Amino acid sequence: MKKLDLFLLKSFLGPFVMTFFITVFILVMQFLWLYIDELVGKGLSFWVIMEFLGWGSATILPLSMPLATLLASIMTFGNLGENNELLAMKAAGISLQRIFLPLIFVAFAISVAAFFVSNNLIPLAHNKIYTLQYDIARTKDEIKIPTGTFYNGIDGYSIRVNSRNSDTDMMYGVMVYNHTKNKGNISVAVADSGLFRSTPDKKAIVFTLYHGVSYEEENTRNYRDTTYRLQQIEFDMQEIVIPLENYAFQKSEDERYGNDIMARNLQQLHHDRDSIGALYDKTLVDQRRKAVYNISLNTPRQLDTAVNKGYAASFPLDTLVWESAQDELDAVQSAERSVQKAIQTMQSMDREALQYTFYLRRIDLESLRKFTLSFACFIFFFIGAPLGAIIRKGGLGTPVIVSALFFVLYWVVDTSGRKLARDGAISPELGAFISTAVLLPIGIFLTWKSTKDSSMFNLDTYLIPVKKFFAKLSMNKRKETGTTDGMLSRSGRSGIVFMGTPEFAVGPLRALVEGGYNVVGVVTVPDRRIGRGQKIGFSPVKEYALSAGLPLLQPESLKDESFLESLRGWNADMFVVVAFRMLPRAVWSMPPKGTFNLHASLLPAYRGAAPINWALINGEERTGVTTFLLDEHMDTGAVLFQQEVDILPDEDFGSLYGRLMEAGTGLVLKTVEALQNGTAVPVAQDVSALRPEQAGAPKLSRETGQMDWIRPARSLHNLVRGLSPKPGAHGTVVLDGQELELKFYSTAVLSDGQAVSAGVPEDFLTAAPGTAYTDHRTCILVRCGEGALSLIDIQAPAKKRMDVRSFLAGWRGAAV
Repeated sequence: MKKLDLFLLKSFLGPFVMTFFITVFILVMQFLWLYIDELVGKGLSFWVIMEFLGWGSATILPLSMPLATLLASIMTFGNLGENNELLAMKAAGISLQRIFLPLIFVAFAISVAAFFVSNNLIPLAHNKIYTLQYDIARTKDEIKIPTGTFYNGIDGYSIRVNSRNSDTDMMYGVMVYNHTKNKGNISVAVADSGLFRSTPDKKAIVFTLYHGVSYEEENTRNYRDTTYRLQQIEFDMQEIVIPLENYAFQKSEDERYGNDIMARNLQQLHHDRDSIGALYDKTLVDQRRKAVYNISLNTPRQLDTAVNKGYAASFPLDTLVWESAQDELDAVQSAERSVQKAIQTMQSMDREALQYTFYLRRIDLESLRKFTLSFACFIFFFIGAPLGAIIRKGGLGTPVIVSALFFVLYWVVDTSGRKLARDGAISPELGAFISTAVLLPIGIFLTWKSTKDSSMFNLDTYLIPVKKFFAKLSMNKRKETGTTDGMLSRSGRSGIVFMGTPEFAVGPLRALVEGGYNVVGVVTVPDRRIGRGQKIGFSPVKEYALSAGLPLLQPESLKDESFLESLRGWNADMFVVVAFRMLPRAVWSMPPKGTFNLHASLLPAYRGAAPINWALINGEERTGVTTFLLDEHMDTGAVLFQQEVDILPDEDFGSLYGRLMEAGTGLVLKTVEALQNGTAVPVAQDVSALRPEQAGAPKLSRETGQMDWIRPARSLHNLVRGLSPKPGAHGTVVLDGQELELKFYSTAVLSDGQAVSAGVPEDFLTAAPGTAYTDHRTCILVRCGEGALSLIDIQAPAKKRMDVRSFLAGWRGAAV
């Protein structure tokens, strides 16, 4: 067995076993809820209840096995898709059909097991569960004598107890009437107190009465004797033994319900079908014979000889002319009686045959249903596996919702078909396999769509054509009104190749696609293993390109000849680059209308890989986005368009990143239009006005985020802004005499005067940089070279990001 097959088997069997037991547990709880009233209050042993639930769980396997198969298949391929493992297999040249193959064998094995469960286990379980249910229903409730009222739960006796000691179970004010002779209240025992207990076999209860009197009237009721004799006996202790019946649980014979259709296997059902079918055929033959002779359908016997009388006899002519009205009335009434008799005879025959046809329908239906469970498990795999591959969501969230929808459809159709077939409305064949007939086309369709890498469950698949339609309507309207503002029709243009990697590039790509531009292909970085689990990760641009159905290239080298040949094959007239690698001349010089890049700064300021971060770190109040033509050097090409963006006070990288992406999206569309129209005017970059810190924006390193507390608080605050939320500034503070390594995500600057006003001790103002002060409730201040830094959001080692209040709530560095 190949490692891939073993990996897929492990990925499937775990969810299958888990979901199988979860579904069994849920359905058993529902089963228990249905029969809870029959189980409680009868003194049943733990093992009897467990046996009842065990056989009950076997009867729900026709529901739990298909549902577990559906859930497990969706979860398996949903997890593979969500973790990009499925696409990695496809990228390695493995087709989806080959990926399905080992699990198809598993699904077939489950289907075979389902047949044996239906044919062997479920009939036995029905016999056992019906027998147990009968025995439990026959068992009477345990005797619980209430106080203050007469209790008539014991046949032939009426008992009253005034009160009871809950600690000793001693009853007080006991009165026991004996009605077993069916002569009224002729025997009663009254006692001051008493106890009662059941015998171990629950065949009798023993009342032990203390300090009482028993009364009994005797009357033979002879003809002339109307006297009554009263017997009164005082006692200090008396035991009354009352026999019980059906208070102890007793098991019946296992074959009590063995002849029920639900409790028969396939071989037994075929035998029953032959026996009842023979009786049915014999009944039909008898009914035909009776119908012939009783409904006057027989023909008179024809003589084969003629009697020669020696003379010419008269020939009696038949006629429809009645000699009198009375003769006609008598004939009509006789015919009506004959018809009514014939109708009654046919109805009687139909009722006689119905007892056979009803059982024959049920036998045929149950015989066919031995196979429907197997078909359901197999078809549900071909529904769940493609669905998981399409929706690419694992876990117990989306798969449970989708599985519930398909399973409810299966259950409703299957139940309806079974009832209709049992009542004779449809044939047993249709009733048994109607659910299969409904689900099979769905499974075939979903399997076909998954092999075509369908995005039928991706919302963008349906939104993009709609947006393109409305964009085209808007363009036509603007052309009719003469307000196109120089914009040309996008139809008929040669294509655009988009190159990008991070989320920052997704916005412009989406705008181009939804705006109706002809994006003929996308280039992004190869897949990489990420995280501790080393799972294959896709770039955000690739994820969007796949969802939009765009052609994709992921070259390891941009100088590879096969990549260059594929790029030329797209025949694009323009390349759009957003947050991608440096392109060699062979690439950026390829399109006739040029290659332009979107940069997140106002060039020539902050050339490099991290312009947004460095603009914040350096405390800039304004930045922007620039589109420029590529050349041999990094970010030095001629500028096409720029758009300024003000940096908000205390704004961090995460917030500014989103606003610049939005501004850059609009600028990309503007640049594409200008290049297509030939109205773009490139302007060389002028570096004469740059400040030294604006000369470059190098790639961030761990040393970049190191907090040097000798620096002014404002400078450190800007460093935190530029690195939040990722990668985050970090440094060591001395808190309550302990050195603590922290990450900083949000801070505020306090001058010395503001710190004193906030109640900070004066010795903090002269403390060494890096010393922290805390009130152990709401704030932490860190002394800097100039001023202090108030920590707002931080992260301690092996902890999650949290606000300073939450951090202090768990801080144990010093007593509060």
